[in-house]
Amino acid sequence: MASSLSRRRFVQLGGLVAAAPAAAPVVRSRGGTRPIVIASANGHRFRHGGPRTCVEEAFLHLSRGGDVLDALLAGVRILELDPEETGVGYGGLPNADGVVQLDAAVMHGRLRRAGAVACLEGVRTPSAVARAVMDHTDHQLLVGRDAQAFARRMGFPIEEDLNTPTSRRLWLEWRRRIDPEHWLDPARRGEAGERAARQMLAEGLLDPHSFFGTVFCGGLSARGEVAAATSTSGLAWKIPGRVGDSPVVGAGLYVDGAVGCAGSTGRGEANLYHLSSFLIVECLRQGMHPKDAGLVALRRIREGVTEKRLLNARGNPRFNVTFYILNTRGQVAGVSLYAGPHAAFAVCTEQGAQTLPCEGLLGPDEGPEVPA
Repeated sequence: MASSLSRRRFVQLGGLVAAAPAAAPVVRSRGGTRPIVIASANGHRFRHGGPRTCVEEAFLHLSRGGDVLDALLAGVRILELDPEETGVGYGGLPNADGVVQLDAAVMHGRLRRAGAVACLEGVRTPSAVARAVMDHTDHQLLVGRDAQAFARRMGFPIEEDLNTPTSRRLWLEWRRRIDPEHWLDPARRGEAGERAARQMLAEGLLDPHSFFGTVFCGGLSARGEVAAATSTSGLAWKIPGRVGDSPVVGAGLYVDGAVGCAGSTGRGEANLYHLSSFLIVECLRQGMHPKDAGLVALRRIREGVTEKRLLNARGNPRFNVTFYILNTRGQVAGVSLYAGPHAAFAVCTEQGAQTLPCEGLLGPDEGPEVPA
């Protein structure tokens, strides 16, 4: 049974951790496990007009003794509903045809269950649909129109279009740059699309995180239970139907209740080849610190890139991948192929929420962070 705190003690604690969002004493187990939430950097950036960010909301639920996955989804929902976050949920950057297609996955360590959706259209909160797949079916992944039909049967409202004025404006700008007069032939269109995206990134029209667009959120409860969730609109202006790593268990996220969890953002195709989140959790099982486990996966990705179009002049990948890792001892790490201003992760404990720099396998000058 969790220990309680006196009102006086709680007031004293609140004064020490004014940045913490919790309005109730932090519930702890007899073993002293401290709740913690880790997320991609956007997890401590958007509030959807409310008082808390994703990690703060998730920690608030954990501090009150809530289920770890329920807590994480309460946080992720903030990003999914916020139209200012153009990499997740409502207002996420659309595919090449201007249609917002969303992916999400959830995984619960104690229950040893997972659920996911891919290419889901018309539902602002795909992570909640992924949870419904986990709870109400014997399956793990539903896709496309059938995922939407399932969501409708589960009572989720279906909208015709999830674009916002911002996401539509950016898509139209991209289309204008790749095809100012008419459709290009297939051989030229791909090159033009990549060139236009690079220009928009260089001009500051696009946030590099939003271009790949994902939120990962993992948590450890006072009961020592671990869970994780991802949600994304996927690669901006992707080929319709493209699915990256986010909804794929073992790639975009993986949880083992005995050791911890891991998740990713960045180029999903690079991550899919190596099932990196599973690899990281297996390294945790061997006793590695989260940072060391993440670096193992990053080295595997770097060594696995052989296509010249994906390499820069130094022979390094022309893209970035970031991992967010938490073990059951409460140790966390954010690691990235390239260190730099966009390589960061968010953490929330009873001391409050903060954004921290990721450990880079390579320096920021060893490879540009551009889409490929």
